[in-house]
Amino acid sequence: MTKQARLPAGLIALTLGSFGIGLTEFVIAGLLPQVSVGLGVSEAAAGWLISGYALSVAVGAIVVTAATGTLPRKPVLVGLVALFVAGNLLSAVASGYPMMLLGRVVAALCHGSFFGIGSLVARRMVPPERASRAVAVMFAGLTLANVLGVPFGALVGERWGWRATFWAITVIGVLALVAIAALVPGWAGAVERAHPSAGSGPSGLRAQLHAFRSWQVWLTLAATALGYGGMFGAFSYIAYTFTLVSGFSAADVAWLLVVYGTGLVIGNLAGGRAADLDRDRTLIVSLAGLAVTLLAFGLLAASPVAAVVLVFLLGLFGFAGVPGMITRVTDYANGVPLAASANVSASNVGNALGAWLGGLAISAGLGYTAPLYAGAALVLAALVVMTISARRASAGLEPK
Repeated sequence: MTKQARLPAGLIALTLGSFGIGLTEFVIAGLLPQVSVGLGVSEAAAGWLISGYALSVAVGAIVVTAATGTLPRKPVLVGLVALFVAGNLLSAVASGYPMMLLGRVVAALCHGSFFGIGSLVARRMVPPERASRAVAVMFAGLTLANVLGVPFGALVGERWGWRATFWAITVIGVLALVAIAALVPGWAGAVERAHPSAGSGPSGLRAQLHAFRSWQVWLTLAATALGYGGMFGAFSYIAYTFTLVSGFSAADVAWLLVVYGTGLVIGNLAGGRAADLDRDRTLIVSLAGLAVTLLAFGLLAASPVAAVVLVFLLGLFGFAGVPGMITRVTDYANGVPLAASANVSASNVGNALGAWLGGLAISAGLGYTAPLYAGAALVLAALVVMTISARRASAGLEPK
């Protein structure tokens, strides 16, 4: 590998941080039965360790980023990872359910801001024409955590208990904190001098809020929420689709989720590379591919072979647009951190919307393929929004 193509060490440090944060988000799903018994609470109460985390991510992404907007970004990232470590440490030593929930909330507060601010820092480590690829590399940690999180938590939890899983994530967090502190360059570093315009923008709260006067910012956030909501709405009930429609056993679900996660990893990296070549076309193609995949999945879910192929494509197209959406919204917002974090919040709002609509469809007696069709409808709406946004941009109605 040439020196020019070598990944900056600081970018690898950010990827490690995103891997740890991703583990915190996904690992709990495989530990809920153990946590429920260990803390003496119902399964429904234990489920709040997931939903409470998601709500905290959506709120924290905006509040924490707004509160730290005037501070240098590297120290903020270090502080966010320290918050992540503290939250997981609380979970590891929790003496009861309230303390465990508090640990989840504390860890979640760093999530949205880390990915929002971290994506801006990541793109400043490379030339502007490689911005989306840099964001994709950082998010590779999150996609790998999606693949490994549940089996990792189940394996460690089964062998040494659920607390050991959170101790392990705490150690990963400490390693990420040290790596970011040592390897991510400060604003006076050589990388920032070489690429001074990449991802830098006003940091005052009023200036950051001013960026939201852009129609392109709002259209991109809407496309993010609808597109991500369509994928997650289908994914939320995918285990039921596999077992009750495709004919797989409950034991098969674990490796099928690995297939899905592999699609996420490949789609994220490929989408980042494609977005650097033609971002709006990449976003339109990824949304169109996701809509077609969801429709085909609904029609062919009874075929086990088709289900395997389509769940891979669900991950592939579902995450191919993520790097481009982040760089797009921050470009039209003139690089303000709040816009990048708002994109993370938008995806979590989409998650909630998609899961809610999928649940409504099942409750209405439409069957376990209904969330796939509901997801396709959301993604088609995202495609319309993205097409309108791209046409406005190409017509020069709102240049960056």
